[in-house]
Amino acid sequence: MLGAIASFSAMAIAGREVSSELDTFEIMAYRSLVGVLIVTAVVTLTGRWSEVTTTRVGFHLMRNLAHFTGQNLWFFAVTLIPLAQVFALEFTSPLWVIVLAPLLMGERLTRVRLVSAIIGFIGILIVARPSPESLNAGVLAAASCAIFFALTALFTKRLTRHEGIVSILFWLTSMQLVMGLVMAGWDQDMVLPGPEILPWIILIGLAGLTAHFCLTTALSLAPATVVVPIDFARLPLIAVLGMLIYDEQTDIWVFFGAAVICIANYLNLRSSAQGNRSKK
Repeated sequence: MLGAIASFSAMAIAGREVSSELDTFEIMAYRSLVGVLIVTAVVTLTGRWSEVTTTRVGFHLMRNLAHFTGQNLWFFAVTLIPLAQVFALEFTSPLWVIVLAPLLMGERLTRVRLVSAIIGFIGILIVARPSPESLNAGVLAAASCAIFFALTALFTKRLTRHEGIVSILFWLTSMQLVMGLVMAGWDQDMVLPGPEILPWIILIGLAGLTAHFCLTTALSLAPATVVVPIDFARLPLIAVLGMLIYDEQTDIWVFFGAAVICIANYLNLRSSAQGNRSKK
């Protein structure tokens, strides 16, 4: 989990550093290019091309459209509002999973999950504090990206029933490279990264892959009730980094709202774990 926390934080800082020269579509295109090169090299060296299948390309496309949209909104948000506020609103993604799972996956909405969702959305209101003065494009983008990340998680859950991580990562990077190139070149003014921002682009690509690899590995080694609360350590870390690097001032309400969101997520995870144990 320490690797995932470091990777997500590095990606946020790198995204802000390149935002003055690249738009979000260009960032996603170059990030995906780095990812394609890494995944292709690893799959080739390990001889695992047979694991990359084409039987569910349509479902991969749905998943990657959701992730591409969410990631663009995330990169857009990190350029406009404090990084701690972005991370706090991003943490609402599991709550959107609670809301969307009954509609898309046919899962039952239990009383505990409903209470968790309500508590979590109270946390959103505390973090965002919607008003004409505080509600802006950055807050809306950060809140919206959580919905698309939730859709990505649900589609991934469906895919993992039939597909391995190699196939998922290959289609993730290759499809989003095409999406990024199409959207970045739409205005026929795609900026090529210069030597001063190229290291940041490489960092974004590496951090994107290592973050998800570390998180997936952590979930395979420990229960979600242990892993997910540790992930919330990203918030105070990015708040400190934002203060030291960008002189961002994060008020106490962001942390308070994030704590409420964390409690809501923990209640849901604990209830799910207890339900799984009772079935055994």
